[in-house]
Amino acid sequence: MVSWIISRLVVLVFGTLYPAYSSYKAVKSKDVKEYVKWMMYWIIFALFTTVEVFTDMFLCWLPFYYELKIAIVVWLLSPYTKGSSVLYRKFVHPTLSSKEKDIDDYIGQAKDKSYDTLVHFGRKGLNVAATAAVMAATKSQGVLSDRLRSFSMQDLSSYQSDPVNTGPGVTQPAPTQHRTKTMMRSKSESYNKATS
Repeated sequence: MVSWIISRLVVLVFGTLYPAYSSYKAVKSKDVKEYVKWMMYWIIFALFTTVEVFTDMFLCWLPFYYELKIAIVVWLLSPYTKGSSVLYRKFVHPTLSSKEKDIDDYIGQAKDKSYDTLVHFGRKGLNVAATAAVMAATKSQGVLSDRLRSFSMQDLSSYQSDPVNTGPGVTQPAPTQHRTKTMMRSKSESYNKATS
């Protein structure tokens, strides 16, 4: 565990932060030789980081694994060994030069496919959103029509067919009042349930 922590700190400080600051200095000074040196380092470091993801999963049980990683980072960075320049010039540059056209074609195809995929899923997303909007509108129409049906002509005619005295101060008989209130309460409750 201690070796892991130390290796992570070394990779962070000496593998990332120091080269980043040195790259900043190279950009600021506009020294082309320094540009090239640090660009080679960053290319090699990107490859190192990619390989490190897989080796950390499968080789971390090896004795002195983390110490080896520290040694590799120091070797890549050292101005005496010029490890990143050696790896770049002997392996990476020749390999990338011979495969550059294939890699560019693959990246172009990937861009085209990603654009097509984005458009395809965008259309599907819009279709799902439109379907959801139509369904929501349909459901709200159902609630509205149920509400309107609750005050249909049949309800009004049954209400009017009850004997009502129209004289001043005269009220409906108690059973008729009770039935009318019950009918209105049940309609109100069914509307509340439908909107919930």
